Amino acid sequence: MNSIITVSREFGSGGRELGKRLADELGFAYYDREIVTALAEQTGMDEHYLERQLESGGVVSYPVHFAQTFSQISAVPDGAVQLLSLQTKLLRELAAKGDCVIVGRAADTVLEEYAPFRLFVCAEQEAKIRRCRQRASEGEELSDREILRQMKRIDRSRAEYHDIISSRLWGDKSAYHLCVNTTDIEIKAIVPGIAAYYRLWRKAQENAG
Repeated sequence: MNSIITVSREFGSGGRELGKRLADELGFAYYDREIVTALAEQTGMDEHYLERQLESGGVVSYPVHFAQTFSQISAVPDGAVQLLSLQTKLLRELAAKGDCVIVGRAADTVLEEYAPFRLFVCAEQEAKIRRCRQRASEGEELSDREILRQMKRIDRSRAEYHDIISSRLWGDKSAYHLCVNTTDIEIKAIVPGIAAYYRLWRKAQENAG
């Protein structure tokens, strides 16, 4: 079975960069924005619109319960169910291709049959705000309060989306094999250590099997 690493992350924690560097370190394929691009090509929809819909799963502010499938959630708009189903199908196709790192998309649950290595990336609030400022587009000037509001909104959406289909809570340390706090740490400096940890974990799984 292919080796799959899933990266869940708090907004501003640098999880996307960590995932890309980890994939390069291990020689794995890397999927993040590529998933949205592929779905946009399939559906003819705008990538930015798809990103917003998929980030929230189309279910923000709807009361839902754990372990439900998309089709069982009557409150979710039909269009959102279709997009989530397409994304799930694409994730499984990518996982079947070969070893890879997948960022977000509730991939840790969607690809559970692959027994993925589940990684969660977090950071302290001030560190996340600083990282957001460093990566802001030219001319984008947001106050710390505005950045914090955006961070909380996006993380809430990620958690609600993830928890619809998982019995494990998004961000709960017991749901992951490794949690990494990137506060005041240069991400590229810690990737070799994370890769080494993953290799030890993988070897232990193979020996146990």
